[in-house]
Amino acid sequence: MAQAGSLTVVRGRELRARLSLSADVVVVGSGAGGAVVARELTRAGRSVVILEEGDWVRPEEYGRLTPGGTLRRAWREAGLSAAVGLGNTPFISVLQGKCVGGSSVLTGGVCFRIPDEVLHEWSHDLGLRTMTPEVVDAHFRVVEDVVHVETVPQNMWSRSTELFLEGAAKMGVTMKPMRRNTSGCRGVSRCNFGCPHGAKLSVDVSFLPDACAHGAIIVSDALVDRVDVTSGVARGVRGRLLGEDGRPGHELEVRAKVVVVACGSLHTPLLLRASGVDSPHVGRHMTLHPGFRVGAIFDEEVDGWDGAMQSVYSDHFASDGITLVSVFPPPSVLAAAFPGIGARHRAHVRKMPNLAVFGGMIHDEGGGTVWRWLGREPLVTYRLAEKDAPRLLRGIEILARMGFAAGAREIAMPVFGIDTLKSERELDDLLSRPPPMQRIECTAYHPLGTAKMSAHPGAGVVRETGETWAISNLYVADGSVLPTSIGVNSQLPIMGVAHMIATGIVGSWARLARRAA
Repeated sequence: MAQAGSLTVVRGRELRARLSLSADVVVVGSGAGGAVVARELTRAGRSVVILEEGDWVRPEEYGRLTPGGTLRRAWREAGLSAAVGLGNTPFISVLQGKCVGGSSVLTGGVCFRIPDEVLHEWSHDLGLRTMTPEVVDAHFRVVEDVVHVETVPQNMWSRSTELFLEGAAKMGVTMKPMRRNTSGCRGVSRCNFGCPHGAKLSVDVSFLPDACAHGAIIVSDALVDRVDVTSGVARGVRGRLLGEDGRPGHELEVRAKVVVVACGSLHTPLLLRASGVDSPHVGRHMTLHPGFRVGAIFDEEVDGWDGAMQSVYSDHFASDGITLVSVFPPPSVLAAAFPGIGARHRAHVRKMPNLAVFGGMIHDEGGGTVWRWLGREPLVTYRLAEKDAPRLLRGIEILARMGFAAGAREIAMPVFGIDTLKSERELDDLLSRPPPMQRIECTAYHPLGTAKMSAHPGAGVVRETGETWAISNLYVADGSVLPTSIGVNSQLPIMGVAHMIATGIVGSWARLARRAA
């Protein structure tokens, strides 16, 4: 057993025998959802075991790793997970964490609440009566306080962001400062690879240490295969401990009165199916917020990595289903996206100091499905809704024109097989014959909806409480329960909903314990 401050982790790869534990609650997954649930339940006096499939990468470790090293240690599939596009749909990289703290460790720290108009749809159209701004406000307040959500100050805006702001102003596009879960950010623009200064209050340095201080135990390298169910009630979980090479080894068993699944939208449905939850909605309705970024090359040196990685956003086009967000990943990641090969590619990479970058995403309608595949990882397919493809191209166009308006001499489009554009006329020519969607470079960080919440069992997988319709004492508390796309970054929404689910478990504990007896 290893400790860092109040974070206590049993590293499964170091164990040499079968592991058998018992607790009031077992939480499968240590990310944004699982960590929040674990903290609230331990604070209520419940004993909790948290199982995490990934490794424990300590903050002092990921602060020293290169981006490539973090991809190998902390990202699922070393950052190569993807949704296969069906029809007129791009191949979409779907990035997820696989470490203690989950994707929270690897986000840009952006914190949006669920928009009121989305909550209105859920409460009025879908019948989810507790999903109103008034009800969820208290839960968001708790979460925001723990992770210290603050507005990015203007002195942390990079020159990359400033240039796109100049272009936006000329086009009449309004921008707003971003809110992030940070304290003491130094603006080194590598949030997606673990903050090297401990300034991002991801759950591995906020919620999980608090849970451990109240008695929770985290087991890393713990692959859960199924939930034990007897007489329609969840009784615990079974699985395997993973070795250094990632291969399953010794058996793992945790007996518990309540099971909370928080594996994320790609893996929660696999575990639910393997455990007997056979709803036709399991693994379906996945939304992704397909994302894009556009590069603009200027005559001046930009040094876009000098400042917060994400600092402003625009909801100017929200009615069109488009959100624009500032972003500047590490140069080694951006370099791979430059066009050309060989000498031509090197020539573009040399322009890196002059590069500004901005990104965006669309509020998609949900056309994704998670399928069990040959190994541990699922096969994920996704089909853009008819109106989402034009939205994606429109968002890319807006950013390109914003770059030219700011004075860029070249625009690097997220379109495979084309060189940089030198003028708006070249942009007009490209848009007059839009490239097939399969050639669009597309990334997603927010898979949602594959075990969606519903007002009655025929419409979804879990109740408003997070408990599955099919199995008692089995809860889901991650992005998979969100019933539709939300159009904003999902970290805070997942945490707020998880807090609501956790408080419901606390309030219902006597009934749940009697049922499990």
